[in-house]
Amino acid sequence: MKALLLYPRFPQSFWSYDRFMEIAGLKAVLPPLGIITVAALLPQDWEIRFCDRNVNLETDADWEWCDLVILSAMLVQKPDFHALIQKAIRLGKKVAVGGPYPTSVPQDSLDSGAHYLILDEGELTVPKFLAALTQGKEQGIFRSSEKPDVTQSPKPRFDLLQRDAYLMMAVQFSRGCPFNCEFCDIIVLYGRKPRTKEPHQIIAELQNLYDLGWRGSLFIVDDNFIGNQRNVKRFLRELIPWMKQHNYPFTFITEASVNLAEDDELLQLMSEAGFYAVFLGIETPDQDSLQVTQKLQNTRNPLAEACRKINDAGMLIYAGFILGFDGERPGAGERIQAFVEQTSIPQPMLGILQALPNTALWNRLQKEQRLIEGVGVTEVGDQNTLMNFVPTRPVAEVAREYAEGFWTLYEPKNYLRRCFQQCLSINSPSQRKQTMQFSPGKGLRLVAQLIWLQGLRRPEIRLQFWQQLWTILRRKPQVLNMYLGLCAAGEHFWEYRTLARERITQQLGYDPLEVVILPDFQSSIQELTPLK
Repeated sequence: MKALLLYPRFPQSFWSYDRFMEIAGLKAVLPPLGIITVAALLPQDWEIRFCDRNVNLETDADWEWCDLVILSAMLVQKPDFHALIQKAIRLGKKVAVGGPYPTSVPQDSLDSGAHYLILDEGELTVPKFLAALTQGKEQGIFRSSEKPDVTQSPKPRFDLLQRDAYLMMAVQFSRGCPFNCEFCDIIVLYGRKPRTKEPHQIIAELQNLYDLGWRGSLFIVDDNFIGNQRNVKRFLRELIPWMKQHNYPFTFITEASVNLAEDDELLQLMSEAGFYAVFLGIETPDQDSLQVTQKLQNTRNPLAEACRKINDAGMLIYAGFILGFDGERPGAGERIQAFVEQTSIPQPMLGILQALPNTALWNRLQKEQRLIEGVGVTEVGDQNTLMNFVPTRPVAEVAREYAEGFWTLYEPKNYLRRCFQQCLSINSPSQRKQTMQFSPGKGLRLVAQLIWLQGLRRPEIRLQFWQQLWTILRRKPQVLNMYLGLCAAGEHFWEYRTLARERITQQLGYDPLEVVILPDFQSSIQELTPLK
């Protein structure tokens, strides 16, 4: 079998870092770990060609050569995903699809003409697909209600990647999360019992990347790295000597729940292993909203104190925030802004709540007949969308707080100030290289571009740029790479905030930042939106 594995393009989004990639001479932030793991599950006698369309496009010769096209996608990749299915059908090729998007909304893939749907987790469903091919079946849907033992997962095919085109490499230690947040589809896709690889297994993957020549940052893509704290500690205790033996070739970033701050031993182990950053799902500082959405782990201790403890352990904080929870009080956007300023989180990901398919939120809103068709990320594959349900407060009010919050948080002076303050607040450990890493050539290019763009070309931040850079060099030079990387990422966010505002304006039919809403008219604000 000649299989062409394609990973669809991402639209410009919060995480695409388009302008940053251009400045750094890179193509994409992360490789698609799922599809290169699927590649490792395919028969060894198959011929495989792989293209991440975010890095380079497949050729006409690739399409002519293949017998089978295999696609994997997330919701945000929806437009290119369907275009690729339809092209394959036109060319008479068989199409197999999988990944989070087809698993959540399989009918979409069927409607586009996909022949084989390899859903859920590939370790169990790829063998079913291969058996169907052997039997000559022309189509099929392959599912599994069970969860695979990830200690049996193969090493991803890192050799298929154009590795120097990425900002980071990626590995996965665990799947699943023990918590029960109402809006989250991770527990729907991967379950509430975290399953982990064995320490030797994940270290073998790191060794593979090391042998392939990778040096620099690695994203451990677990949706909650600390879901199984016992096994995480086992892994970290083996990772630390490996890192030391190999002269600290990697630095790590991951995602974790806020209760990370409650475990001093875990923080210490992550610090010693070379973790320089962590993404936290903070969502909102409003305790009542956290209760409503069942994010109870965020209510046990003060959130700002948790952020301080993680900074003290030497880690930069990225964080997600959401507007639009049921019962949310007006001004939630302003309270998020105040929390971000208090904690100096450089890159807060502010979003509008979406009811994702099959989540507890989706099921509840469906029973309440509050779901709306034709809007939201599930429908259009775009992060900057209004909620796909009737909220408990006016849509226009939520939209205004979102647009205003995003615009203000990513105002250049505000953004650079938070980058500066966050880097100064990090208690940098003694290990070298515990920060964002770039290859020497790309690092020099990034610095040169940054000096031109922010140190010379932008008069509104020129003085601030030089003053902050000098202070970092004088007081904390060990975080210089991290600081410069954050500054460069600002070029992406300053473009993206305009795009986010335009997308919301297009949906509302007016610019929410240009409408002044007087308190007397709050009750009639709903009439300003087509979703009333």
